[in-house]
Amino acid sequence: MGLATSSTFEAALAGKGLPGLRRGEPRTLQVNVGKLCNQACHHCHVDAGPTRTEIMTPATAERVVAVLARNPGLALDLTGGAPELNPSFRRLVGQARALGRDVTVRCNLTVVLVEGMGWLPEFYRDAGVRLVCSLPCYTADNVDAQRGRGVFDGSIRALRLLNGLGYGMAGSDLRLDLVYNPVGAFLPGPQAELEAQYREHLRRDSGVEFHGLLTLANMPIARFADQLLRAGDYGRYMGLLVNHFNPATVEGLMCRHLVSVGWDGALYDCDFNQMLELPIGAAGARDIWALDDVRSMIDQPVVTGSHCFGCTAGAGSSCGGALV
Repeated sequence: MGLATSSTFEAALAGKGLPGLRRGEPRTLQVNVGKLCNQACHHCHVDAGPTRTEIMTPATAERVVAVLARNPGLALDLTGGAPELNPSFRRLVGQARALGRDVTVRCNLTVVLVEGMGWLPEFYRDAGVRLVCSLPCYTADNVDAQRGRGVFDGSIRALRLLNGLGYGMAGSDLRLDLVYNPVGAFLPGPQAELEAQYREHLRRDSGVEFHGLLTLANMPIARFADQLLRAGDYGRYMGLLVNHFNPATVEGLMCRHLVSVGWDGALYDCDFNQMLELPIGAAGARDIWALDDVRSMIDQPVVTGSHCFGCTAGAGSSCGGALV
């Protein structure tokens, strides 16, 4: 899978007169609390699923809260797997909110329908968390092909529950954004146009509302990379990403203002580097127990690789959607 190496990405930056990636001030602690999930999606870069046993311990979760307490203004972004399946989920959210921090939960929607998880929608509402919810298309066929039979219908049921509590509704402070990623080996279309299409179809066909749509490119790692290799499409897809490198995306890359924490407490520059087990580039702290002042990471280098072309192709891709 070595068509494009990290030096190729660095060369792409240099070819546009840009320096190597370095960190700005961290704004977000993005924490992967484990790989356990009620779904096993074909595109999942985490390789999450119902049989995964990697899960953050209560002690590690407590250390995450301690780091938040030491770093005023740092937001918490919880991901997985399905982060809600971690026994420490409620404590993490509650303690972060008690510190006055913004909390984002990256939700697959159907987790609220899992037996024993009926408390989740009201918990989200009462805690005032922002929900970023995966829904890779507005049609059942495409969603079920990527995520499993019945997932689309389950997602719509979950969205209606959340809408009923105020999430995603016009004028509501309960923020609910949806996430689109392509079904195949191509780049997302323009984010604003896709958002308009989602809104029209979901409102008309399902009576569902949401605030915004975030578009993400499929990263050429883990399950999606395996799919590409089996289909003989890896080289073509990497070529697509490299040929659509957009220097205007570099300023907004999430790795510049985010610290990624693995389920075992190890630190990374981003969620994708975490899945590739590429340790954080900043000197000093390598895990959550050694991390005190996140500002010590400012101007430290970011570890890059061929997958970085996935974040810088076209309109760009980040946890916040398109970059330009």
